[in-house]
Amino acid sequence: MPYLGGEEALRELRRALANPHVQADRLRYRAAVLRVIRYMAQGADVSGLFPEMVKASAAADVVQKKLVSLYVRAQAPRQPQLALLAVNTLRKDCAHPSPAVRGLALRSMCGLRMPGIQEYLQQPLLSGLRDKASYVRRAAVLGCAKMLKMQGDCEVDGALVNELYSLLRDQDPIVVVNCLRALEEILKKEGGVVINKPIAHHLLKRMADLDQWGQSEVLTFLLRYRPRSEEELFDILNLLDGYLKSSSPSVVMAATKLFLVLAREYPHVQADVLVRVKGPLLSACTSESRELCFTALCHVRQILGSLPGHFSSHYKKFFCSYSEPHYIKCQKMEVLCELVNDENVQQVLEELKGYCTDVSVELAQGAIFAIGNIARTYTEECVGILTELLGLQQEHITSAVVQAFRDLVWLCPQCTDAVCRALPGCEDAIQDSEGKQALIWLLGTHGEKVPNAPYVLEDFVENVKSEMFPAVKMELLTALVRLFLSRPAECQDMLGRLLYYCIEEEMDMAVRDRGLFYYRLLQSGVEEVKRVLCSPKSDPSLGLLEDQTERPVNTWASEFNTLAPVYGRERWALVAAHQPAEPSYACSPCTDTGNRDTESLISEGNKEVLKVHPDTGSLTLIPDVYLTAEQFEKTWLSLDMSCHLSLPWCGTVHPDTIQTALHVVHIQTIAMSKAGVQPWKAYLSARDDTGCLFLTELLLEAADSEMQVSVKQSEAKPEALQTFISALRTVMGTVAGLES
Repeated sequence: MPYLGGEEALRELRRALANPHVQADRLRYRAAVLRVIRYMAQGADVSGLFPEMVKASAAADVVQKKLVSLYVRAQAPRQPQLALLAVNTLRKDCAHPSPAVRGLALRSMCGLRMPGIQEYLQQPLLSGLRDKASYVRRAAVLGCAKMLKMQGDCEVDGALVNELYSLLRDQDPIVVVNCLRALEEILKKEGGVVINKPIAHHLLKRMADLDQWGQSEVLTFLLRYRPRSEEELFDILNLLDGYLKSSSPSVVMAATKLFLVLAREYPHVQADVLVRVKGPLLSACTSESRELCFTALCHVRQILGSLPGHFSSHYKKFFCSYSEPHYIKCQKMEVLCELVNDENVQQVLEELKGYCTDVSVELAQGAIFAIGNIARTYTEECVGILTELLGLQQEHITSAVVQAFRDLVWLCPQCTDAVCRALPGCEDAIQDSEGKQALIWLLGTHGEKVPNAPYVLEDFVENVKSEMFPAVKMELLTALVRLFLSRPAECQDMLGRLLYYCIEEEMDMAVRDRGLFYYRLLQSGVEEVKRVLCSPKSDPSLGLLEDQTERPVNTWASEFNTLAPVYGRERWALVAAHQPAEPSYACSPCTDTGNRDTESLISEGNKEVLKVHPDTGSLTLIPDVYLTAEQFEKTWLSLDMSCHLSLPWCGTVHPDTIQTALHVVHIQTIAMSKAGVQPWKAYLSARDDTGCLFLTELLLEAADSEMQVSVKQSEAKPEALQTFISALRTVMGTVAGLES
């Protein structure tokens, strides 16, 4: 057999292609062409056969034409002059009686990557756009996008664009969808295809004729249409109602996003839609497709950010299966943390406890951290499980438990005693940097409650020269200085030795600087050290908010059914920064403004600030201005009361609804009691564009009573204060009306 790609092999192929007897036999001729394609696929240089292969394209065999088309498109960049021979043959095929041949010829011509091909494409493409066969029109529409992309920065042909817009009313549904994609590509610099009312209504009528891919595409393009009235909006939503039950996950997700975007000003419609798509999302979360399952889980977490407990009754759907990959198991554990309630906490904790002994170190530690997150609400049960895990004496388990204890003690001071009782003996099983830092922090901050804390830290001091992690050394310095304040007799000698080593012998400059800082601080006196290291802690009654407040649906509606929930908002922003900007989705304009006497509670579009204009003045609240609980407490205690009023309230309090309504008008929640707690409290903050800070306390002693509102202002601005109170009164009145 001739060597692959050698001269002898090429000569043999050339003889076969030029043999009249082979050309007369359709099957033998096709077999010879197929051998050329096979050699080309294996990496052989078959560009020398270009004339013979172009001649082979003149055969009547459609299969052979497809093979030759594949060859020509691959070899045209190497043989641009000879490729002109193929162009002439393909132009003739564009007038062939068979629509299959005409469509294939158009596809082949548009696939040629060679200079000057555009002038040969224009006329065949225009003829193809008006062809009677739908297959040819499909190829011609996509060919227009390819041709204009090859032209680069040349001016777009307006006649061609008009021709494509007219084809949006084509009888073939695939031609319609192809036109949308082609126009989007051609008009990218102008913002993409324009969806006006006639086009939008036409696409809605054609939805039933489209396949699942086409429906998903059309639903995405309909996001650009802005209904002109409330009646039109709900007519569109009624037409799309059936697609929320589609068997295709992509269609369901696209329809859901369209509902959420169009119903921006109707939260009850958004909530109803999210309830209806619960079933399809749960089915996707248990899909055999791992990619689909992971994507669905990411979207479930996104929904739970606005509707906590939305999937609580189906928590068992998020239990991990043995065969699932690690990344899906981690997502499911994150979801389980958000679904825990009084009814299922025992079952969820038992499930997570089983994962803690998994052979995968990452999964086991992830399960422990999940239990630590749940412990912020169900402290006693979780601390018991974590303490029990310490008895296993496994290095990675002990390290993760101690890290969970550190975070838990900081967020829930009431469990400090139980954690301190569990710490003795942990130091022997911890070898990693994060675990050591967590243990040292606990011993330094709460060492007065751990009898052997100085002796454990002394072991770390004795081995400080062999310690590999500078972060551990810096944590050890801080912890030992703190413990020295409460147990000086036991810590004085080892603290001196540690400071001497860090200042005189340590090579890491960060550790050396930390040692010099504490040495000079100690020289200034013990009282100064206490003032710096033992600053006042936050009042536990504030109920430090561990997580961000629930986000309104409108904050992520435009990100739904994109890669943003998969990547995360921050990482996706970095990825999207290097890509063309996505078109903006306008809000629905249909709003009943008759009941708005003073200001609008819903911001329009994506404005940076919310402006309310009551009769008494003007106020502009700045979004995304957050205070920590410590900052709020310090500022609150330093200010005088500016205003105190009572608001009528009926029924129980729903914190998620209140948080959502307040966030819309850029009033941030610092801390808030859970539903059903009496008395119910909430602490709020807001800042206007002049820097004036508004701090608010809401107090409801019992259900069906008046809510007490106390407001403090950083600057004396009576008009701004009255405007703020008016906005707050409107929000709370609206929420009270919804909940009653």
